[in-house]
Amino acid sequence: MKQMRLGDVAQFINGAAFRPTDWSEAGLPIVRIQNLTDPGKPFNRTTREVPDALRARPGDLLVSWSATLGVFTWAGPEDALVNQHIFRVVPNDSVVEKRYLRHMLEGALSDMERHLHGATMKHVNRGEFLGTEIPIPPLEEQRRIAAILDEADVLRTKRRWVLELADELVSALYNSMVVRHANRDRWATVTVAALAADHPNAIRTGPFGSQLLHSEFTENGIAVLGIDNAVAGEFRWGRPRFISEAKYALLRRYTVHPGDVLITIMGTCGRCAVVPDDIPVAINTKHLCCITLDNAQCTPKFLWAAFKFDPEARAYLARHSKGAVMDGLNMSIIKGMPIRIPPLPVQEAFERAAQALDEFQRVQQASSDQLDSLFAALAHQAFKGEL
Repeated sequence: MKQMRLGDVAQFINGAAFRPTDWSEAGLPIVRIQNLTDPGKPFNRTTREVPDALRARPGDLLVSWSATLGVFTWAGPEDALVNQHIFRVVPNDSVVEKRYLRHMLEGALSDMERHLHGATMKHVNRGEFLGTEIPIPPLEEQRRIAAILDEADVLRTKRRWVLELADELVSALYNSMVVRHANRDRWATVTVAALAADHPNAIRTGPFGSQLLHSEFTENGIAVLGIDNAVAGEFRWGRPRFISEAKYALLRRYTVHPGDVLITIMGTCGRCAVVPDDIPVAINTKHLCCITLDNAQCTPKFLWAAFKFDPEARAYLARHSKGAVMDGLNMSIIKGMPIRIPPLPVQEAFERAAQALDEFQRVQQASSDQLDSLFAALAHQAFKGEL
């Protein structure tokens, strides 16, 4: 089977740089990486004239080559313009089938991403990317391989839908049991600060500045939690970060405890997670606010749900988030957030129901992870010309 360079089987047209002065109420939407990874993200629009080659049409392949690497099919209801961090891909139809090329592009990016680990901002080198060789069997064979991978991808997509629906069920549960509770108007409204445990440092962010330098991270030792551990809306282990026992002795006041509530305060701010009971000794970074609660007043799962789903809490966070480049929160904003606090029996009933849904989600997530692994194995075989 012959091998061909990506640059020889398709055109990769880099998008244009758009400035805020180019934005307008009308015109074509500008596709940024955020619009590809989050279909609900609002578009900026422009009436600026750009070459027709930068116009993405429904069904076109797009490759984000910076920050969040990925291959996407433009599914918008109208044409759009791509920005400078995106390639618009125009396959040579006489050489490569578009569906097959999409899977090969995913394999190429996955292969390159392994070499980009640890970069401050991931991005691919254009020349290296276009020089990546992929197997090019006859078109009929490409269609057969694409059909296998498409079918496997459909199974992965359906499993993700199940997970999304499960998350919506938790939101519906909170609305039913808390927001629309018959006695909600009689509940006291208190601040998050009033719900914290009665001891110093119950609400804290991690070490700042010279207290913890990147050069002080080690390959093992005491875990350091960051945004990636909470950004999914639940606790997940992300990129491993550690400090030595000696460094931990200096930063012990930032220790994270089982049942603490973590809130992201930079980047994708306002995401929330409950620290699991089996957490090893760990501290949090300055990008997380950590709350140790007075459990006689408030359960961790209830506060987690209030951050995620309560309309009054979300409105407060939206009003008070700030930052010129990206939204940000600070500890004062979080401490002052008002919460309508129901009696403990209501909180505990919600927690029991939510934990049952959590167990369902864990089972579905395990199945989704397994499907992702199987798909990755199939895609790797295809990328190596072995499928």
